Amino acid sequence: MTILFHDRRDAGRHLARTLSAYRERDDVIVLALPRGGVPVAFEVAQALHAPLDLMLVRKLGLPGQEELAMGAIALPGICVFNHDVIQSSAVSPKEIDKVVAAESKELLRRNRLYRKDEPPPNLKDQIVILIDDGMATGANMRAALSAVAQQQPLRIVAAVPVASLQAGDMIEQHADDVVCLHTPVHFIGVGQAYEDFSPTEDKEVLRLLEEARHWEKGHVHFGEEHKRVRASL
Repeated sequence: MTILFHDRRDAGRHLARTLSAYRERDDVIVLALPRGGVPVAFEVAQALHAPLDLMLVRKLGLPGQEELAMGAIALPGICVFNHDVIQSSAVSPKEIDKVVAAESKELLRRNRLYRKDEPPPNLKDQIVILIDDGMATGANMRAALSAVAQQQPLRIVAAVPVASLQAGDMIEQHADDVVCLHTPVHFIGVGQAYEDFSPTEDKEVLRLLEEARHWEKGHVHFGEEHKRVRASL
């Protein structure tokens, strides 16, 4: 598979151009799937002048083949499975429960670390753009879509720089719109599309979230000033 992007930030800038119709809308929120989706979503949110937040999900890796997703979990209490993977691998219910317990613990850790005890955003009647750095099986995105759908948003858009054909087709059944820049016929893995696919660490996630909060506040102040100017005309 051909290298398509330098890194996640580069992929985010490309993805933002395809989402320009959502720019400057008061009812749009960008949600990143940590950790790899955060640098991508940061660029999109900045380009759209939209708030950035998180949709916390965790892949359920197949025991012994952790990169292969047998499902995913999301807050609050969402669990989806790739039944084909589970059946073909003959993984036991006990093994599945063990993985779910471990990933649930990590999900709660990240929730405490990233949100700092703040509540998640209210998504009712919002256009929610869910972003990850790519989709191989689509399990994480599917869990995220299920969690968002519970909050009755106006519209859910799943957006990724690259995905397998199978993942793209599956996600289309669960989202109002799917935006994917590349679906290679010979898909090997998400990382193959990036020149730099080094892990996104907690430190980077926290730094980008903090930076996003600063420019979001600046944009709100600009918007209020713009409204006052218009009102005086």
